[in-house]
Amino acid sequence: MNTQVHSPLEPSARSKWFAGSVVITYALISLIPLAWIFMTSFRTHSDAIAYPPKLVAEQSLIGYVNLFTTRSRVGADELAALPPPATWYEKQVREQQMILAGPSRFADRYSNSLIIGFGSTLLSVVLGTLAAYAFSRFRVPGKDDLLFFILSTRMMPPIAIAIPIYLMFRHVGLSDTHLGLIMMYTVVNLSLAVWLLKGFMDEIPREYEEAAMVDGYTRWQSFVKVVLPQAATGIATTAIFCLIFSWNEYAFALLLTSGTAQTAPPFIPTIIGEGGLDWPAMAAGTALFLLPVLFFTVLLRKHLLRGITFGAIRK
Repeated sequence: MNTQVHSPLEPSARSKWFAGSVVITYALISLIPLAWIFMTSFRTHSDAIAYPPKLVAEQSLIGYVNLFTTRSRVGADELAALPPPATWYEKQVREQQMILAGPSRFADRYSNSLIIGFGSTLLSVVLGTLAAYAFSRFRVPGKDDLLFFILSTRMMPPIAIAIPIYLMFRHVGLSDTHLGLIMMYTVVNLSLAVWLLKGFMDEIPREYEEAAMVDGYTRWQSFVKVVLPQAATGIATTAIFCLIFSWNEYAFALLLTSGTAQTAPPFIPTIIGEGGLDWPAMAAGTALFLLPVLFFTVLLRKHLLRGITFGAIRK
């Protein structure tokens, strides 16, 4: 006689297998475009635009060379009169019947993305944490209305207010500046940060802070030493979502910047090759552009998984 008790809440082996198959299939489908971009970045221009597409093609670094350099076409006689190329990438440029004219602007645009993306994320998380703590712990007059107002700022598509924002930024001198774009992304992300972090703050028992203040801590000390360590999961989760928006945002970066503070998203599509788009260079720029968010998410992956399920089960 089988005495093993099966909980009705525990999924069966068949349902586990089905759920696992769905997750794996979805993951593979999602990774196909990323894998194709990565492979294209190591192909020649002819292989990148070949039809039908080639799964196996000649490997080349010409996409990365074109991404980080500017080149100029010269005649065959002028090219033959030049001294031998000094570097491997100059040799690849010569094979295209071109000479190096200098570095491209991609490195500057990439550094702008790093400054603006991580700067706005830090500011959003700091302000969102303080606001969420205030809404969670203090009696704020009209709290529900204020929270709804904060949430309502997320309901309107940001591009709908692009023209007024552009005119305002130009008037106050924030157009094409790092500070202007950081402020813009912070304002857009702040509503998400406040609502996410308030849910985490509500799950932290007030008794911990009260015990700390009984022991002599001030309100600020109890917030820093008691609340923040327990809210680390929520802070990490919020930071990831804020960074993803700031890092990938295109419309405001295109409208509010032109040169000095332009980020990588508006710059990558402008990479032009002979006779059309330089697809290997664009793929190389996209592959490099994915790395910071990927590393940041992997670094905080444990907090992200815990943050998604935080508060789902109450004891």
